[in-house]
Amino acid sequence: MKADKDLRWFDVEFVPENYIFSKENRGRNHDIPVCDSIPVIDLAKANGHTHQPIEAVLAASQEIGLFQVINHGVPEKTLNDAMSVVKEFFDMPSKDRTGIVPHMKNWIYTNSTDYAKDGVHLWRENLKHPCHPLEKSVPLWPQKPTRYQEAISAYVVEIQKLSLRILEMICKGLGLDPGYFNDKSEVQLLSTNFYPPCPDPSLTLGILAHQDPSLITLLYQGNSTGLQVLKDGEWINVGAIPNAFVVNIGNQLEIISNGKFKSIKHRVVNSTHETRRSIATFVNPSPDCVIEPAKILVNELEPVRYKASQYKEYVHRNKAFGDYTIALQNAVQSES
Repeated sequence: MKADKDLRWFDVEFVPENYIFSKENRGRNHDIPVCDSIPVIDLAKANGHTHQPIEAVLAASQEIGLFQVINHGVPEKTLNDAMSVVKEFFDMPSKDRTGIVPHMKNWIYTNSTDYAKDGVHLWRENLKHPCHPLEKSVPLWPQKPTRYQEAISAYVVEIQKLSLRILEMICKGLGLDPGYFNDKSEVQLLSTNFYPPCPDPSLTLGILAHQDPSLITLLYQGNSTGLQVLKDGEWINVGAIPNAFVVNIGNQLEIISNGKFKSIKHRVVNSTHETRRSIATFVNPSPDCVIEPAKILVNELEPVRYKASQYKEYVHRNKAFGDYTIALQNAVQSES
């Protein structure tokens, strides 16, 4: 790295050795296509006269495990304010990002050297903190930038409304009772990511391939690319649509649907020139909530495929970053 106090860890001409992943884990970006089969669902069409969006959500959840929503009702100003304050946070001097962590550690900032997989670091920085209950969480968030708490709390309020709306559509699609998810869903965690440009993205990764342990995850990625999903054994780029949310099915919803929905593997690859910033909100069950296949979806032809488990126990079984695939596999009932 260049020796200059004004430069940051990513201001390099070549990728340092401890950021180079093995060939089987490396990202590929420029030579694979944007997937045009990932559904883009217009929520403005959801009304009492058409079931089109519900059917589209159901089909996407079954076939891919991921879709994008537009005309979702979240004000554009709320989105812009949230992304702007995220940019401000990651642009602050390092002493401001790392030197003001509360003693209770209610938020966690990690730079590229704080996490390593087999000794290799991710090409990203990350900030995460709890969001539930919101009124008790907000005062414990970062105090810099000064408008962070205001902008992000307004964003989370909108995510709460949108997530309940999407989950209610899923209820109708699966034939579950209205409000089935009301006592099973909380906007628990917000995770913001900063992926700076990389001299050689073919050697690095922003986030390792993983599944989310959530019910659903709502991701706002602005206009930046880099998100990839594993579809039919191939990594596919997910396009960036202005003001859209990416919604992906998490492990818990796969369990509740008794395997009808798919929790998809995804990752983030880096870019030579583009800076990616994203805001992910994880809609999870409460820690003590018991998650199991919905009884209405279980019958002689569709027997129970997953063990009942408290959400906190499920997560505790595998704490490794991005390795909830194993936890999901452990939840599957043996055929014997």
